[in-house]
Amino acid sequence: MFASDTVQVRPLEGGLVELCFDRRGEAINKLDDKAVAEFDQAVRAIAAAGGGVRGVLVTSAKDVFIVGADITEFGRKFRRGGEQVAREVLEANQVFVRFEDLDVPAVVAINGFALGGGLELALCASHRVMSEHARIGVPEVKLGLFPGFGGTVRLARVGGPQAAVDWVASGRSIKADEALRAGVVDAVAAPERLRDEALAVLWQCVEGRLDWRAAQQKKRAAVPAADRRVFDDALAQLARHASRHQPAAEMAVHMMRAAAGEDRARALAMEAEAFGAVTQTQAARSMVQAFLNEQAVKKRARSQAEGGRTVRQAAVIGAGIMGGGIAYTTALRGTAVRLKDIAPAALELGVNEARRQLAKQVQQGRLTQEKADRIAGAITPQLDDAGLDAVDIVVEAVVESLPVKHRVLTALEEHVRPGTVLASNTSSLRIDDIAAPLARPEDVVGLHFFNPVPVMPLVEVVRGTRSSDAAVATATAHVIGLGKTPIVVKDCPGFLVNRILTPYVLSFCDLVAQGADHERIDRALEAFGWPMGPAYLEDVVGLDTGSHVIDVISAGYPQRMHPGERNVIRAFAEAGRLGQKSGAGFYDYDAAGGRPKRSSSAEARALVRQMQRGAVCGLDDAQIVERMMLPMLLEAIRCLEEGVVRTAAELDQAMLLGVGFPAYLGGPLQYADWLGLPRLAARCASLAACGPMFEAPALLSEMAAQGGSFYPAER
Repeated sequence: MFASDTVQVRPLEGGLVELCFDRRGEAINKLDDKAVAEFDQAVRAIAAAGGGVRGVLVTSAKDVFIVGADITEFGRKFRRGGEQVAREVLEANQVFVRFEDLDVPAVVAINGFALGGGLELALCASHRVMSEHARIGVPEVKLGLFPGFGGTVRLARVGGPQAAVDWVASGRSIKADEALRAGVVDAVAAPERLRDEALAVLWQCVEGRLDWRAAQQKKRAAVPAADRRVFDDALAQLARHASRHQPAAEMAVHMMRAAAGEDRARALAMEAEAFGAVTQTQAARSMVQAFLNEQAVKKRARSQAEGGRTVRQAAVIGAGIMGGGIAYTTALRGTAVRLKDIAPAALELGVNEARRQLAKQVQQGRLTQEKADRIAGAITPQLDDAGLDAVDIVVEAVVESLPVKHRVLTALEEHVRPGTVLASNTSSLRIDDIAAPLARPEDVVGLHFFNPVPVMPLVEVVRGTRSSDAAVATATAHVIGLGKTPIVVKDCPGFLVNRILTPYVLSFCDLVAQGADHERIDRALEAFGWPMGPAYLEDVVGLDTGSHVIDVISAGYPQRMHPGERNVIRAFAEAGRLGQKSGAGFYDYDAAGGRPKRSSSAEARALVRQMQRGAVCGLDDAQIVERMMLPMLLEAIRCLEEGVVRTAAELDQAMLLGVGFPAYLGGPLQYADWLGLPRLAARCASLAACGPMFEAPALLSEMAAQGGSFYPAER
């Protein structure tokens, strides 16, 4: 009847037809321009058959129904402007309307995932049957967007305003039982029975036992007035809790409230107009690009892992919290790991950390106790060198001291086979310096895990000048096997993330020394979108650790990074106020740690006043944010200029994953593009008196003069 690259229509018995999504040559179905156009052709073919078709069964030949729209197309379309996006979306919506207005019932069999546009298409049918293992949802808010193919309109009418608000504003994935309770699906079936159950529902429609016409008419009418109060309640809640930097949820609910009183045609037009507007927000632009960056970074990591050796056994040298976290993460992913330390107390601490993480997984229902016990059994704690000759990679996680690392690694080199990767979990020391005394420096790389290891997704794979391709590939493949995101970086003081973060922290120290209140700085940066301000961040990191890292990294860039005498972080560390781990830093903490239990104590404020020596800061919050952010952006540009990473995508993704860079900014280089490189260069000139950290890198000056950007205007 009809066949194309994405969808086929074939006759069934009794005058029924099956419209099957089956994208040729790909593992999944997606709703890109091609699929929408071919779906339209299929719908027109069904309509042209007239009375020869009595009902439509909609299925997928893949393991999923439709995973959503093609985000790559989003990135291109958004740059055409909001009005053009709205026109294109409204035009595409007419395809879904034509399907919805077929003069026969249609039932969708939802298997796997029906997300975003996939669910929006399913909502156009008269009925939906869902596999009990499937998931549905409209996750667009996670990209700074909301549904644009009629999802807000139809969800409010099929599932009701409460489900529509909840699903659209949260973007969460919905299980079958909840979808059934909401009335978004009409039945739930075992996977092996899904098609048969959907076909049975279709026959009930055809034979008049289900009023499919009423179901379709409900979607063309306004939402009953009594039900619309939900939107007001939702807006009141969003006003209290929504981020002003990510406006999609609030924009969606505002639009849904207005559209609820309209018929389908007007409501779809309102959705399209609002969708066009939300695509022009900073959050949508940045978060869509960040999604594309994530895919590019994963693809690049896979290519960098090619040729790496399979890691069947691993070892972690240096226990404690960090070593225990690495061992736990390794065993959790199915690799046997030896955990060695020379101190029984440290070894016990590492083993207990692994056990604590496993107990948490059991408590949360993610692991059975039996499986947790098996994972714990894959960790071999030891005080000697037994079995190290059989491992494929060793992660050294001892203290951040070059002499200590030299002693540990030179001794270790005698016990492992040539070719075994020696990976140092250093956060600031150069890999070339660490490898200097070793007989096989080609086996040495950096694996910089971020704390807490079980939670943080990023690992920097540091390539020294003498690191072999095989060692880098094996380390990269190992990180992928741990379920984390590896980004290969060039060896330099601080590598990538900590190097970019250091000017930010130094700017904090400078502002405090100049009289700025550290609590006010925290509030300003948290309002700007950071998960925590710099003072609180240093408390979490540990002020002794932070002070050491600042000193090491600053020493690598003495021409612009100067901790200076009024280094408030060093002063706190020397006073024994080490942050969360000691119960007191810039803030005071209860025994369990966590958020500060109250404002800074008199002792903390006295230390700060000593550093300030009567200085008074006259900057407002916006100026404080600029003074903090600009040096960070400039250091990011220098890292790209020097080839610390090869692509803007890798750099931005590292900062999002490594330190919680505000998601709506998309990363330092996306943020620089949003500000405009000429404007950024001009601000460098205006703030030159603030010190060498504000000097424009050559790459910025060159790109600003040429009207360039780190991400192409059209993709």
